[in-house]
Amino acid sequence: MIDFIAHNLAPIMFSTVMLMLLLGYPVAFTLAAGGLIYFAIGVELSSISPEIKLFWPLLQSHPDRIYGIMYNDTLLSIPFFTLMGLILERSRMAEDLLDTIGQLFGPIRGGLAYAVILVGALLGATTGVVAASVMAMGLISLPIMLRYQYNRPLVAGTIAASGTLAQIVPPSLVLIVMADQLGRSVGDMYVGALYPAILIVMAYCAYIFVTSMLKPDWAPALPLEARTLGGGVTSLFVMIAVTVGLYFLGHEVLFTGIASPEWRLVAALAFGVLAVYLVAIANSKFGLNIISRLTQQVIIVLIPPLALIFLVLGTIFLGIATPTEGGAMGATGALILAALKGRLSLATLKHALEATTKLSAFVMMILIGARVFGLTFYGINGNVWIEDLLTALPGGEYGFLIVVTIIVFILGCFIDFFEIAFIMVPLLAPVAEKLGIDLVWFGVILGINLQTSFLTPPFGFSLFYLRSVAPAGDWKDQATGRMMKGMKTLDIYKGVLPYIIIQFIMIIVVIAFPSLVMRYKSGHTTVDPADVKIEIPGFGAGGGMSLPPLGSDGGNGAPGGFGLPPLGSDGGLPGQAPATGTPSMDLSQPPVIK
Repeated sequence: MIDFIAHNLAPIMFSTVMLMLLLGYPVAFTLAAGGLIYFAIGVELSSISPEIKLFWPLLQSHPDRIYGIMYNDTLLSIPFFTLMGLILERSRMAEDLLDTIGQLFGPIRGGLAYAVILVGALLGATTGVVAASVMAMGLISLPIMLRYQYNRPLVAGTIAASGTLAQIVPPSLVLIVMADQLGRSVGDMYVGALYPAILIVMAYCAYIFVTSMLKPDWAPALPLEARTLGGGVTSLFVMIAVTVGLYFLGHEVLFTGIASPEWRLVAALAFGVLAVYLVAIANSKFGLNIISRLTQQVIIVLIPPLALIFLVLGTIFLGIATPTEGGAMGATGALILAALKGRLSLATLKHALEATTKLSAFVMMILIGARVFGLTFYGINGNVWIEDLLTALPGGEYGFLIVVTIIVFILGCFIDFFEIAFIMVPLLAPVAEKLGIDLVWFGVILGINLQTSFLTPPFGFSLFYLRSVAPAGDWKDQATGRMMKGMKTLDIYKGVLPYIIIQFIMIIVVIAFPSLVMRYKSGHTTVDPADVKIEIPGFGAGGGMSLPPLGSDGGNGAPGGFGLPPLGSDGGLPGQAPATGTPSMDLSQPPVIK
């Protein structure tokens, strides 16, 4: 029995720790305790199994490993983006966006659903936190959609799915953690995830469009009396055209003196957007009636968050700022926006700082526990066991990706993405790299997979977030005074099923078309290792590092390298003709002193 345990300690350790996590024990302490307990067991069994390479002095490496976590600059962006999201949530940006975009799309069927999806994408690009997105949209849009007779499962599914876009839309916290654990650049991960994120948003909108065509009563248009901002979409298109024109004017005429193409683009874009924004502000303050009220509201509400998104993602994509610097600018920009709206109070700031500190400490503790677990697991050759297990799968890299997708999807229903990223990804990444899978591509697939697991009944986290804010019993609509039926849990489960199918289709699409992600390499200079030739200079005749014969011209007609005659010459003085024939010095005889 002892021999069996000694030779199978890796699967026993992995199964035990995962079972404890699924039972609900605290993740950080479970990982650390499992690592330390199995470390002691491994040291005692090391004499039985040669696969176990653990000894007591190895514990002294833990302080250095923990300090290595604290010095990680990439993880510093997590508190910045968290603070930015919480400040924007408390400043009621989601409420303003939902109201304005809902009015913009109100005249068309499914307009409120389109608004929820687009606002979910915008919140994902600013907050990066699923809980904040789902709960904010659940509180704001769910009563409005039910008021105008939207289908209940459709309402619940759209809100829950749109909130999970924060998992894959940059600057997602999931992508930051994935980049750190995979050893890849956060900027590359953001660029790689951009096209898949856009496709997912478009797929959600396509589902709403098809539903509104087939079932018009499920997603009706807003009635005329509910469109408080009126019409005036034409002036919105005019203002967009003006913005584009001002951008080209700035880029081609006004800012040609800026040498850097990145800063020139930023200056031209800021010029066009700021000019249009000032026109909307002036129209609002002085009643100029230059543009419609709808256009005015769309510009005033949309430009600040879009500018913040550009401040964060645009500077990262253009190479102006690192992700950590982009997060710091985003947090600062969120504070400024909240202050300009008069919604930045001491209580708001205190709440945001407390929540940010808790999340950062939560991530740090899990990562420390994962390091303790990892030291023991690698010491008992657990990585070799995982690698042998996964590389033996049929189908090569695609078989590996399919199996990993299923495993991560199941785990994502029970445990948070932080745990999956810190436990599973370090074990899966070496196998993926050995199979020739691009790790950024792999990270994006895992990100979409985790987004899907947030929606899966009965354990999807997004479902719990929506359930916590959706009225369970009958409630009174404050706007109409009518009594409305509550949202059943079954309605939530039924509503997310079409979106789960969409997510799985998108995973298959990203696996089948890696070029959607690989565009991150377009700005990189790649070198094929097969084309690299290393020539080691020789020391003989003609060798790269060989010196010309003493006294020779070095092959270029110049005097000898050191101004000495060639060995064996008569050593004549300048101006004398060199002697020919046998050398004047016979090295086989002692020198003759004259």
